Amino acid sequence: MSAHRRLLWGLALGSLAAAGSAAGMTRGAAGPGTAAGPAPRTDAEIRELDIGFYRARAGRDPHGASDRAHLARLYLQRARETGDFGDLVRAEASARESLAIRRGRNGAAYAVLAASLMSQHRFPEALDAASHLLGLDSAAVGTRALVAEIELELGRYEEAGRKFGALRLRRADPAVAPRLARWEELRGRPEEARALLREARARLRRMHGVPAEQLAWLQLRLADLALRHGRLAEADAELEAGLALAPDDYRLLAAGARLALARGEPGRARLLGERAIGRSLEPGTLGLLHDAAEMEGDSAAAAQYDRAMTAAVLAQPGPPHRGWSMYLLDHGREAGTVLERARAELRARRDVYGWDLLAWALHHAGRYAEAEAAMRHALALGTRDASMEYHAGMIARAAGDTAGARRHLAAALRINRFWHPVQPLSARAVLDTLAGDAGR
Repeated sequence: MSAHRRLLWGLALGSLAAAGSAAGMTRGAAGPGTAAGPAPRTDAEIRELDIGFYRARAGRDPHGASDRAHLARLYLQRARETGDFGDLVRAEASARESLAIRRGRNGAAYAVLAASLMSQHRFPEALDAASHLLGLDSAAVGTRALVAEIELELGRYEEAGRKFGALRLRRADPAVAPRLARWEELRGRPEEARALLREARARLRRMHGVPAEQLAWLQLRLADLALRHGRLAEADAELEAGLALAPDDYRLLAAGARLALARGEPGRARLLGERAIGRSLEPGTLGLLHDAAEMEGDSAAAAQYDRAMTAAVLAQPGPPHRGWSMYLLDHGREAGTVLERARAELRARRDVYGWDLLAWALHHAGRYAEAEAAMRHALALGTRDASMEYHAGMIARAAGDTAGARRHLAAALRINRFWHPVQPLSARAVLDTLAGDAGR
């Protein structure tokens, strides 16, 4: 899962208290005999009224730190639900305005600032904001988990591991469990990650007034975990439960498209993917739609999805989307450019997936010894990821390490036989070739 989705919902579950509904305040202000207008029917409509309310109040009061913090939270919530990058920028700006007015007793603004920066993949800045938030209350469980999560994204695994170790007694806390689950998955312990997510879901179900969208997000996390480990029936059940709670959530729809493609159902993948991009032009979903169209032999549509994916990525400021970089490599394009970007990103963000991208770019550039060295960093935590094992196997084969190629390619197929539309077939073909070579 992306950092964007994990942190936005972690914030909702953890350290930031929800503001009161401005829409409710305006409706309640009508005096006796005043005709009340029609009540908004959806949470999204209420949120739009809230945004207008707090934007107007902030405009009237140049010293309104709390109003600007509330407005920042609402922009962040809308970004979470729609995938609108512009709302992340607006959330950051409102949070900074609030902090410029008042830094003390303004944890809400620091929390939104950290989340919006992390969602923009500006991780060093996000860590700075989260550290300021922790300074306001060093005992806050959600904030400690947030800092640890940002350290995971930066590849500071020793520091993150110490913090998560200190939080184990609070493992069922909804602000801790999803982040701790990600740490366990990175360490190659998907069953422990699944247990943590299920504990958090059970606890939220027992709590009063938890929004359906929060439960739907946990269903998404569980479905994504199942998908990454080839458990398609389990992923299907989790997605069905999530969509029952949030039928139009673009992330759940995109996950459903990934599941359909894994099952060899490109038509259904396109149907769900189109619904997802109707809500948010997420680059990964556009790449999936390209692959589904190619599977159906629809080259014109595939080219359109490819162009749309490029436009969506280039429209976003900040570092390039890693999924796009991997997509380019997998389609034999721009290896030199991706290699340059991967090296630049690793200067600040040295996580296992950054090393994996670097290794695969080096492989496509024909620099196999360097690719092997980078791949050792990618696998250093013991992460069980079929794509990473496939990369390691193909790199080992290119470098002349036949035993390593067999080991890694077999591991990829054990972990997940459905991780990619083409690569599992390639892995089997290489294993068959290596077995034939050994028999001669």
